[in-house]
Amino acid sequence: MITVALSKGKLLAPTLELFKRAGYGSNGLSTESRRLVITCPGADLTLLIVRPSDVPTYVEYGAADAGVVGKDVLLEQDRDVYEPLDLKIGACRISVAARQGQELRDRLSAKIRVATKYPNITERYFNQKGIPVEIIKLYGSIELAPVVGLAERIVDLVSSGRTLKAHHLVEVDVIAESTARLIVNRASLKMKHGELTELIARLKNGRPRKGR
Repeated sequence: MITVALSKGKLLAPTLELFKRAGYGSNGLSTESRRLVITCPGADLTLLIVRPSDVPTYVEYGAADAGVVGKDVLLEQDRDVYEPLDLKIGACRISVAARQGQELRDRLSAKIRVATKYPNITERYFNQKGIPVEIIKLYGSIELAPVVGLAERIVDLVSSGRTLKAHHLVEVDVIAESTARLIVNRASLKMKHGELTELIARLKNGRPRKGR
């Protein structure tokens, strides 16, 4: 039996669909279920439904053998996990944005205030640019910060860009592209090598392997 931590929210539905195509079917494999633990007896698989930011923690400490989480979370947390597979779902980007008309105003002599839920990614980016920043950590509605004068820039996850446009914001730069990744606990990869190799192969091919 292997345990896989899946991310709640927007990533859950496409992840469950990917698992179904790979042959990990179960009556409980649905976004409609309120269960946080889903067992797939025929596949010797248990799924844990947790917050995206918690997935790497579950995997690193061995509470889950593997997990599915966005690359944005991995870049922010820098956890000690093995990352064998880009699942190519949940595509988005981590971008710097500013209010329209202010996107070229980088004041090098004074700190720029940047609102974000990605303080580590943000600090690395602006340090590399040589631009001093004051980082304001927010947990939601990041796009409001420039509108109300809380910050001059934001660093946030962008998909279609419609939310930025609705708040008269424009992308200044793209820090990184992000898709969902399969991550694996390093000890589990040794102790459950066959099972996890099978999981990786099935998710990569989108179907059960022959002979299974």
